[in-house]
Formats: sequence, C-alpha cells, structure tokens
Amino acid sequence: MRLLERMRKEWFMIGIVLAIAGAKLEPSIGVNGGPLKPEITVSYIAVATIFFNSGLSLKTEELTSALVHIKLHLFIQIFTLAFFPATIWLFLQLLSITPINEWLLKGLQTVGCMPPPVSSAVILTKAVGGNEAAAIFNSAFGSFLGIVITPLLLLLFLGSSSSVPFTSIFSQLFMTVVVPLIIGQIVRRYIKDWLERKKPPFGAVSSSVLLMIIYTTFCDTFSNPNIDLDTFSLILILFMIFSIQLSFMLLTFLFSTRNNSGFTPADTVAIIFCSTHKSLTLDFLSSLFIRNSNAEDRVCRPRAPLPNICALAHIPPSSDPSGKCVGANNKVLDGVKAEGSEVDEANSIRREALIMQRCIYVQDCTYKQF
Repeated sequence: MRLLERMRKEWFMIGIVLAIAGAKLEPSIGVNGGPLKPEITVSYIAVATIFFNSGLSLKTEELTSALVHIKLHLFIQIFTLAFFPATIWLFLQLLSITPINEWLLKGLQTVGCMPPPVSSAVILTKAVGGNEAAAIFNSAFGSFLGIVITPLLLLLFLGSSSSVPFTSIFSQLFMTVVVPLIIGQIVRRYIKDWLERKKPPFGAVSSSVLLMIIYTTFCDTFSNPNIDLDTFSLILILFMIFSIQLSFMLLTFLFSTRNNSGFTPADTVAIIFCSTHKSLTLDFLSSLFIRNSNAEDRVCRPRAPLPNICALAHIPPSSDPSGKCVGANNKVLDGVKAEGSEVDEANSIRREALIMQRCIYVQDCTYKQF
C-alpha cells in the first residue's frame, strides 16, 4: 500500500520516465507528421489547453494583481534575456579551448538566447503552489519579446544573421496563449460556483499535457538519424546543462529571497521557473535564415552534430577564397544521390571538412565556413 501511495503521489515523475522510454521504443509515433500530429496537437491544442485551463482556474483579481507587479516582470525578463545568455557566453569562452564538440557549445549558446518557456514554467509554478498568474504573464510576455530579442542575441553572440516570420509567430502566440486565457476567464464567470464547489484537478490536467509535450519532444530527438556525437562531448554537455540549470535556479532563489527583495515565496517560485527555463517551441530555431549576398535567403535544416539546436552563420563569399567548402558541398550533394565508391568519397570529404572545422553541412544548402 505504501508503494502504491508513493507512486500515486509521484505520478508525474513516473510519467516523465515512461514518456521518455516510450519515445525511445517507438519515436515515429510522436514525430512531426506522425500519428499524433504534434505540429498541431502540441504546438496549438496542447498549449491552448494549458492556458485555457489557467484561465478557468485563476481569479481575475489574481491576474490583474500580477499584471502590475512590474518589479517581478523586470527581474525575470532581464535575467532570462540578458544575464542568462551573457553568462553562458562567458562560460563558453573558457570551454572553447577544450575538446568538446564546438557545435554543442554553439547549440548551448543558442538555447541560452531563447525566451522563457510558453507552457512548462506555468505548469511547474502551479504544481508547487507558486504565483501562477505571474508565470502566465512572463511566459507570454517573454515569448513576445523573444520574437525581436532572440534574433538580436544570436547576432550578437554567434554572429548569426536571422530572419523571423514575426506575423506568423505573433499570431500563433496570440491564438494559443492570449485567446484561450481570455476564453477561460469568460467561461469562469458563468461556472464560478461550480468550479469552487467541485474543485476540478486543474494541476493534473496541465501536468498531463506537459507529459505529452515531453513525449513528442523526445520522439523528435530519438528519431533524428543525423546526431553523430562522441560520448565524451555528450556526457560532458549533459553534465554542464544540469549544473548550469541548478546554479541559475539557486542564484534566482538567493536574489529573490533577500530581506529587501519585496518578493513573496509564491513570487520566488515563479521567478525560479520563468527565469531559468528556455523555450524551444514556436519554431524559433527553424526560422533562422542563412544570409548570402549572392544567393536568395533560404530556410535550411541543420545536419551538423547538434541535437535539435543550431545557429546558422552569416558568411560572406570572401570567407572561402579557396572554394573548398563549396567544392566539398557539391561532391557531397552528388554523393547523396550516387552509389558505391562515390558515396564513400563524398562522406570522406564531409568528415574531413568537419574535422577541419571549416564547414558545416546544411541540408539543401551549402557548406559555410563559420
């Protein structure tokens, strides 16, 4: 009985393990275009469900109070969009002299430039009794800011020239975050008495949706056949991410719990989750463009050794005076369609280019010296 009670209490942690295990066993179910259609069910329906759920559960007074908590919002947004990426950049300058795969380091910097998470911070804040209204506002506001600030940060720290479809991302955020929240508040006005009497399990519903997001995310990761990382780099980068996450969470906790901070314990919970977590949703990364003064801008999918994260550089044609990168690219592209020895030759050229750290292969695009 004790074991069952413990399992019932820790059902969310058990669910995370099962979700990752299920994604590993059969990743094709949750990938884009698969049976679950995560490009619709997760990107739109799941996120909208979370914020509709929050709109139903939160009192209007709580949302209004959170809206005017300017000090809290400034702390979260400055930490996540300024302090976080700057600190990561300084840290990576030290790691650049190590044998860690350079694209993993660039990927870590890319993630550091991302805005706060759209949904997970809200769910985690709610789960531990934090200021859910503040988490909702900062998740939404930070995502809107990220449309503008994230490309600028990538340009500053990685030299990456990017173009973001502002209209589509803005409309997606508005339709999946703002509209469901407003509808939830409207519906709450008519069923308020029933909600207070029955007390529906809003937290369990949001946590279940988060499990679905976790599952589809790992399905994408495990279904990627192009991840080619050495064990040392992979283990070390996982350790670094874990250490960075804990360090930032501890730092935000210490800052927000000082005697003169003006933050309540509920505010501290929201600060910890909103300031230290990053969003990879809304296709920010897939919206990055390669800028070439002699070629039309094209969207490219990375095939460099980066798990789900990549920054594409702005490289002028003069950066490759010998033409080695372009030449290697042409042979590789020909080799993809060829057979036998031609494929071996093309793969050898590709490996040589990567070892020399001169080129990065991008599907349907070209090698570019970074």
